Amino acid sequence: MAENTSNPAGSTPAPAPQRSEGAPRGQGYGQGHGHGGGHGRGRPPRRQSESEMLGLTETVVSINRVSKTVKGGKRFSFGVLVVVGDKKGSVGCGLGKSKDIQFAIQKGASQARKSMIKFPIANGTIPHEAVGKYGAGSVWMKPAAPGTGVIAGGGARCVLEAAGVTDILAKSLGSNNHFSMVYATFEALQILRSKEDIMKLRGKA
Repeated sequence: MAENTSNPAGSTPAPAPQRSEGAPRGQGYGQGHGHGGGHGRGRPPRRQSESEMLGLTETVVSINRVSKTVKGGKRFSFGVLVVVGDKKGSVGCGLGKSKDIQFAIQKGASQARKSMIKFPIANGTIPHEAVGKYGAGSVWMKPAAPGTGVIAGGGARCVLEAAGVTDILAKSLGSNNHFSMVYATFEALQILRSKEDIMKLRGKA
C-alpha cells in the first residue's frame, strides 16, 4: 500500500508568503533620495561659488562650444568667458576651457580673480572719456549724469555692472564679438585716471 506523503500526520501546512504591511504598491520608492515622501522634495540648495564667498559678483558672459571630430565620433569642449567684480571699482575677466561646463566656469572665475584691476569711480561714473581697443574690437565710454543708467550692450555692460558703474554711456565701434568687447572694455578702464592722480603727475599735488 502506497504511503500518502503530501500531508503527513501531525504536520501543519506552511503559511503562504505575505506582503509586508506599509505603503501601497508603487509607493515608498526612493524615500530619503528626493523621489517620494515629504522629505527631500525639490532641488537641493545651490552651493555658493568661491567668488560669492569672497563677496564678488560672478557673471558668465559667453559660452562657446567647440566640437572635435575623432574616429569614434565627436568630442565636445567648452570655453567660458567669466567676469568677476566687487561693485567698488575692481573687476577682472578670465577664460576657462574644459570638457565639463561647470569646470570651465570655475577655471574662468579663478583666472578672472587673478587678473582683477582697480580703476577710479566718481559719483557712480568714470572720471573722463576713454577708448579701449583689443583686436578688432573698440569700445568708447563717456561719463554720464546721475540717473542715466548703464547705456551699454554685450560684454561691455557685464564688465561695467560688475565693477559698480551705475551711470555711463558706452558704444561699440568695432567687432561685436563678446571676447573682443570685454577685453576692449578692460583696456579702456585701465587708462582711466582720477583728478588726484593727474595732479600728482603734473607735480601740483
